[in-house]
Amino acid sequence: MLLLHARNVKKSFGDRTIVDFEELKIYDQDRVGIVGLNGSGKTTLMEILSEGMEPEEGTVSLFADVSYIKQFGEGTGSPDAHFEKEFGVKELFKAGMSGGERTRLKIASELSRNSRLLFADEPTTNLDLQGIKLVEEKLIQHQGALLIISHDRELLDRVCTSIVEISDGKLSMYKGNYSQYKLVKEQQKEREFFEFNQYISEKRRLEERLTERNMNIQRVRKAPKRMGNSEARLHKRESTEIQQKLARRVSAIESRIQRLEVKEKPKNDPKIIMEAGLVETPVSRTIASGRKINLSYGKRVLFDSLEFEIPSGSKTALIGSNGSGKTTLIKMLIQRDDRIRLANGVKIGYFSQELDILKPDKTVLENVMGVSIRKEWAARTVLARLFFKGDEVYKKVGILSGGEKVKLTLAMLLLSDANFLVMDEPTNYLDLLSMEALQGLLQEYAGTVLFVSHDRRFVSEIADRVLVLQDRKLTVFEDGYEEYLAFLNKKDKKPAEPPQNEMILKMRLAELAAKLATPKKCSNYEELDREYNEIVAKLKQLTFQ
Repeated sequence: MLLLHARNVKKSFGDRTIVDFEELKIYDQDRVGIVGLNGSGKTTLMEILSEGMEPEEGTVSLFADVSYIKQFGEGTGSPDAHFEKEFGVKELFKAGMSGGERTRLKIASELSRNSRLLFADEPTTNLDLQGIKLVEEKLIQHQGALLIISHDRELLDRVCTSIVEISDGKLSMYKGNYSQYKLVKEQQKEREFFEFNQYISEKRRLEERLTERNMNIQRVRKAPKRMGNSEARLHKRESTEIQQKLARRVSAIESRIQRLEVKEKPKNDPKIIMEAGLVETPVSRTIASGRKINLSYGKRVLFDSLEFEIPSGSKTALIGSNGSGKTTLIKMLIQRDDRIRLANGVKIGYFSQELDILKPDKTVLENVMGVSIRKEWAARTVLARLFFKGDEVYKKVGILSGGEKVKLTLAMLLLSDANFLVMDEPTNYLDLLSMEALQGLLQEYAGTVLFVSHDRRFVSEIADRVLVLQDRKLTVFEDGYEEYLAFLNKKDKKPAEPPQNEMILKMRLAELAAKLATPKKCSNYEELDREYNEIVAKLKQLTFQ
């Protein structure tokens, strides 16, 4: 069943065309991931398809009810009004709720509307791993079509059955999930290189034959010495015939060269090994360590005899639920708290969301070269890997997008004299290609890395060990993310504990609130109302325990 049909759609901002495509159809049960670089028009496309924005040209026809989980908004439905009006519990949810928890409630509210067509723009932003898995399961269970923008490759792999790539305003559809899309793209690139090499080889062969034929023509023109007049006339007549024959062959070769389909050389990512040789490496086998760290805020205990070690040269992921204290621990480390021991010679390069090392009045290249210990060609190579190519390095930082500023900050850290990179959510606001580029650079980096990330694929590809912050302590998994997943799977097989998870209760409450907010569509209003009150009572007990 056709749910959405867009035709001849075009949208521009100023003199820049953002979206320009002929047709897009979405059918019931389609699960479509939308991918593209930052600024390529993904959110604009979704706004147009959901009829939240008018295109300059073309039409969008919707044949189903729509829900929209927006990246920076409340969505098309919100349970807050029902919470406050009917039960007076809005303040209960304001108190002690993180941004991630609010995001989950908004998602639950949209999903509970059971619309046939669901739009989701970065639904896992600000969520911890537990929240991401909950949202992922809800999206998989959704009965209807789904269009999703996400930088979470694991989510796109598990949820999507097709991928739409937006580039220069044009849409390209690929069957399969994100990994299958990447495989097709790699095969396309391999084919492009093959065709380019075939073109160069054939052109070179024809040019060599052309040179050979021209040399033969020159040789034929020269009459042998000591030749009589009659012999010379005969030679001239014969040589003219041979020249004409050779000229026809030359013309045929020239024509074949002109008819060759010109193949442009495909662009390859520039390579640079991020060796640590230019940076002074600490002698100690342990870069940083903490012993018996206790930390409380009022009655809330954040750390209880917490201990950890960061081995030299390791790439360690620090993961844990929102509010568990990851950023607090990171700040204690970079501020050289007395309870944390750092090896002699450690130089920390710190990435934070504030991006406070950038100088807005200087260019991209000037910012990088202000801290780089490498030569300009190496710095420009790293910038190119992060999609600052050609004259883009001369852009003033003040006009860069949020994603571009993140990439520039990361480039500056990678090129600095730091021997210990500490990064708090470096993948936030990065598009998929930029995230994969950063992933490649960090895999090549020979120094020590400690990073916080909720992106499962990113953690899996980079981390050789994982620190999990839970229940006020740190647990180390020396074999990396796969060992941690195996531990979780084993843990999940144990009998469920009697107390219900607080977040599950909140998500169910959001679903109920959305249904109760429209009583006319709610056939079992009294039953849902009773369940709602029971959950509110349970949450009040949990809140004040």
